[in-house]
Amino acid sequence: MTFGRLCGVAMLTGALFGAAGSGAAATDATGSASGLPLPRFVSLKSDHVNVRVGPTKDNDVSWVYTRAGLPVEITAEFENWRRVRDSEGAEGWVYHSLLSGRRTAVVTMKHKDELASLYERADKTGRIAARLQDGVVAQVKSCDTGWCRITGKGFDGYIEQQRLWGVYADEKID
Repeated sequence: MTFGRLCGVAMLTGALFGAAGSGAAATDATGSASGLPLPRFVSLKSDHVNVRVGPTKDNDVSWVYTRAGLPVEITAEFENWRRVRDSEGAEGWVYHSLLSGRRTAVVTMKHKDELASLYERADKTGRIAARLQDGVVAQVKSCDTGWCRITGKGFDGYIEQQRLWGVYADEKID
């Protein structure tokens, strides 16, 4: 899977930013501008989000996200700008009003041709409600004890938390 093919990223100029890890655990740090925890997951509010080299409109656009709802991780803040990291580790600066606190996640599999089981309840012995492909984006409704309830177009159920990028290991979401 390439993030661009499945998640709608259009490359414009410049090189992608180097990844600084692929899923930092939540810490007690807070953003200097928002006072909210850093790092934290959010989603894209718009289907056209410019990602810039630095935290001003004077900086070049490196690429454009073209799919609303994609999860990104905020790793830093500067005034009204947020440095975000996507599921492939690419980083850049996005204006804060283009981000939403709505939690979403991307289904991730070790092997791209595998399918993730979505269960009717948070239990592997339960009935399978659906099988999801690597790269599917879903809204996160809740997470607890290693399971998350997710929904999307045509599916609703429980998935193992480790199968999602967009929630931290053992994170509880109500």
